[in-house]
Amino acid sequence: MLRKVEYLISKLIKKLHLRAIVNSNIHKTSKVCAGSQIINTKIGKHTDIGYDCTIISAELGAFCSLGANIVIGGASHTIDWVSTSPVFNSNKDHLPQKFSHHKFNLDSKTIIGADVWIGNSVLIKSNCTIGHGAVIGMGSVLTKNVPPYEIWAGNPARLIRKRFDDTTIEELLKMEWWNWDDVRIKKNAIYFNNVQELIKNNKYNI
Repeated sequence: MLRKVEYLISKLIKKLHLRAIVNSNIHKTSKVCAGSQIINTKIGKHTDIGYDCTIISAELGAFCSLGANIVIGGASHTIDWVSTSPVFNSNKDHLPQKFSHHKFNLDSKTIIGADVWIGNSVLIKSNCTIGHGAVIGMGSVLTKNVPPYEIWAGNPARLIRKRFDDTTIEELLKMEWWNWDDVRIKKNAIYFNNVQELIKNNKYNI
């Protein structure tokens, strides 16, 4: 009984860890868990963001599932200048001193499609694009674009395999079920454990 109480107290403390959402648009059906920072980001419907994630300048589609401690995006640095330090560019940063004010473009955007699953402790470089239905394995460091319905993992992340054969992937991308309204999704939910049945029953309703 004592262990159960300790667990519940620990879980409550974790939930009390405040989240920070700045200049972002999050669909009302989606959830951002405690401790996460969401900045300049758009999140589609029915997407779940886990604990202690940092997402900067990104766009996430519907039905995405993100684990905990994920970092997506972030500022670039001047790797082709003399120094990578931000004290030599005109952008605002944490340091009080500026030695010069050279212009450096920080614009970046990470695009994550619909129905993407990202495991715990994944790092995703800014400006990457992850296709619909892709999976990024836990602990991965992603620096490249990921095509739809591919599973990537590792450091650096690489292709492990595709989730389905090419024909099935093509049908799913054509169907775009994640754009259906909730009524149609609920009607077809009985087929969501069988890809071919879902395709067959919606073949002529795309």
